[in-house]
Amino acid sequence: MLGIHEIWLFVLSGVLLNITPGPDTAYVIGRSMQMGWRGGAAAAFGISCGCFFHVAGAAIGLSALLMASSTAFSILKLVGAAYLVLTGLQMLWSRPALMAVKDEAERNSLRRVFLQGVFTNALNPKVALFFLAFLPQFVAADAPHKPLAFLTLGLIFILTGTLWCLLLAAFAAKAALRLRQSEGVIAWVNRALGGLFIYLGIRVAMLETR
Repeated sequence: MLGIHEIWLFVLSGVLLNITPGPDTAYVIGRSMQMGWRGGAAAAFGISCGCFFHVAGAAIGLSALLMASSTAFSILKLVGAAYLVLTGLQMLWSRPALMAVKDEAERNSLRRVFLQGVFTNALNPKVALFFLAFLPQFVAADAPHKPLAFLTLGLIFILTGTLWCLLLAAFAAKAALRLRQSEGVIAWVNRALGGLFIYLGIRVAMLETR
């Protein structure tokens, strides 16, 4: 009814893309090592919410606008790059905190991790262009409800990605349970994540305007 075809191939392709190691994987594992499963889960849900912005954008044509308008693409690119670099610098300069922290401070940290995951994806034009290129391959050209078809496929992709990230968070948190007692280990994880964000910011800034 929605004009979606070869959905089995879409699900298989989506799962393979989701399990391929990348920046999102590194972010979830890093936060799981720092803060346990809840930290990794917050990162995973933040990443998924950030992806949803692009799925919705692809469904209503915003991604196409980014591809067609060099000005819109450049603005989003620069804003996203600046956010990523500033976040990375904050991580590099932050002091490590041991597991024995107050509940309120932990809740604030989880909220911050979630928002970082959201903005890292929502402000990355490369993610928008990925969905614009990937989703239409599985929707018929004469589909009567293309926006709804794009949204359905996007939600399936996000669901499989979220489940995979939660699984990663559980394994990483369990493996790093003892390591999180060490300020030295946490400091190195902070530096690694900070370096990752700065690297992503530079990559986003170097994206060619469409």
